[in-house]
Amino acid sequence: MIEAALTLHDLAAPILAQLFAVFLRVGGMMLLLPGLGDRLIPMRVRLMAAFALSAAVAPSVPLPEATGIGLIAVEVTVGLAFGAVLRFTAGALSMAGMMAAQLTSLSQLFGGVEPSSAMGNLLNLAGLALLMASGLPLMVVDLLIRSYDVLPQGMALPAGDLAAWGVGRMAHAFALAFALAAPFALAALVYNAAMGVINRAMPQLMVAMVGAPAITWASMVLLMLAAPLMLSVWKGAMLSVLGDPMGGLP
Repeated sequence: MIEAALTLHDLAAPILAQLFAVFLRVGGMMLLLPGLGDRLIPMRVRLMAAFALSAAVAPSVPLPEATGIGLIAVEVTVGLAFGAVLRFTAGALSMAGMMAAQLTSLSQLFGGVEPSSAMGNLLNLAGLALLMASGLPLMVVDLLIRSYDVLPQGMALPAGDLAAWGVGRMAHAFALAFALAAPFALAALVYNAAMGVINRAMPQLMVAMVGAPAITWASMVLLMLAAPLMLSVWKGAMLSVLGDPMGGLP
């Protein structure tokens, strides 16, 4: 019995060490991963998803040469970096919705204590549903496997390169958000110009009473027409980041 237990230990110890090393990177990514790591998903479900991703990635990763605090810190940091890069691009859709709501006077449509946007929440949920339907878990597994080719286990990314990578991806996310909200910015410009002309022509008319319903209905119609294109452009950007997350690294 003791010999069988020792044999089982010798066989299981490398596998468990490999699974633990992979789980460090996957767990760090799951803290910021869009879709699978969102706060809307219960903690137990996210933990089980992290274990499932680790089990899927571990057979393609070599055994760790050494374990310790250094490996834990490096692997968790690498996972957080990849998760943050994906979160930046995913957040561009919410930022675009918030900008569109601010431009068209639809911010905080349903009230609430925390600043929010019904338009941003709608686009965010639609984008995540589209991304999950496109096979996000499989793309994340492929991303994690390829990440070990660029950053092997225990290899830390230099702080300067890490900062440049993060700043580049953050700038790309802001540029994408502004591009997605461009139709609403144009509509707001036309609306404000028209209200200014009407106010100059008829000062006695309360243009806000006339313009507020008009911009509300126009923004809703514009959202209905522009949302498919916005989601398509955002999905292409997300797939590009999933395919080449290190693209912003010099």
